[in-house]
Amino acid sequence: MPTTANPPAPVRRGYLADIYTFDWKAFSFRTPLIGVLAIAVCLFVGILCGHPSAGLIAGGGAFTIGFGVNQRIADSRLWPMIAATAAVFLSTMIGMLVGHRGFTLVLAAALWGFIYGILTARAAGISWVGQQSAITLFVASAFPANFHSALLRALLIGGGGALQILITSAFLRLLPELAADLRAIRQTSSDEISHLLNSNFARYRMLVRLRAMPENLLHIPTFPFAIRMCLTIAISAEVYRHLGVQSGYWIPMTALLVQKPAFSETFTRAFLRVGGTLAGAVVSTIFLVHIHPDPYYLATATVFFALWSYATNTVNYGLYTLFLTSYIVFLLSLNSLPGPVIAHRRALCTIAGGFIALIIHVDAIRRLRNRQHTASLEISSQT
Repeated sequence: MPTTANPPAPVRRGYLADIYTFDWKAFSFRTPLIGVLAIAVCLFVGILCGHPSAGLIAGGGAFTIGFGVNQRIADSRLWPMIAATAAVFLSTMIGMLVGHRGFTLVLAAALWGFIYGILTARAAGISWVGQQSAITLFVASAFPANFHSALLRALLIGGGGALQILITSAFLRLLPELAADLRAIRQTSSDEISHLLNSNFARYRMLVRLRAMPENLLHIPTFPFAIRMCLTIAISAEVYRHLGVQSGYWIPMTALLVQKPAFSETFTRAFLRVGGTLAGAVVSTIFLVHIHPDPYYLATATVFFALWSYATNTVNYGLYTLFLTSYIVFLLSLNSLPGPVIAHRRALCTIAGGFIALIIHVDAIRRLRNRQHTASLEISSQT
């Protein structure tokens, strides 16, 4: 009988392998080229209409939603994009109404961070929607406004996201899937509303669920991580609030993005985020020195770096952050903001956010070890 060879042993990666690992097999320009079309349309239409700031807001929405094509919810590539568009619309409204100068920002940011932490127990596409919702809340808080202005900005971001969904669906031949998803949303919403109106016990059931919620949360595997995330974001938002600098939203944003369940992941993400941001700040500053500060040049550079951000997203986090930083610097430069100042503030706030995430994680590990040591002493004394 022929013998079966033993399967090769899995290759063990180093503790900080993500820092120096580049997965070039994941590099591709096909989907990124489709994703930047919506961004380009938003930016250049805004410039042509004499409203580059409106174009950059819509383009930012299109950029965010473009990452959703790599996510899945219920085996659909469009559900994450649709859900994220609705989520960022709502978060933009709330973030702008809350603003970044009051303590309500800390409460809202902590709640969004906790929800995202809980959602990490769900499918990756669902947790991604929660992540984008929290990030949007932080960004929107930098632009406090009344209800009318908040609604206008939310509509621009939602419009950019909707344009991204339409263009992506058309080029990837997902229009039938998009139509089916939209019908499903309408049918599901109708069924839910009908159920709430026709059920005599709806209020009672809701009260029962609310009373059982604390106990149910304790059984969620990601509950400890959600608490740590909530604390991390609350502290980061408080630092952002006290600084009073508009670019300070990078502090809670960075803290949310780098905080992971394992300390090695948190350290790696923080290291790559800070390193990539510093490199991106240098690259974008060099570009700004050598190009004419014309809106069309800035829009072209923004689209260029958006393309590379999409393309390197799964290659290496540090490399992706380099291009992301450059994209953001050029995007905000369209609003007549000085690029070097943007890059400098982003770098400092990113360092602060990464440092806070690491400190909170180290403290959580210390507390856990102290509890384990105390429990072991109690067991030893009983025996």
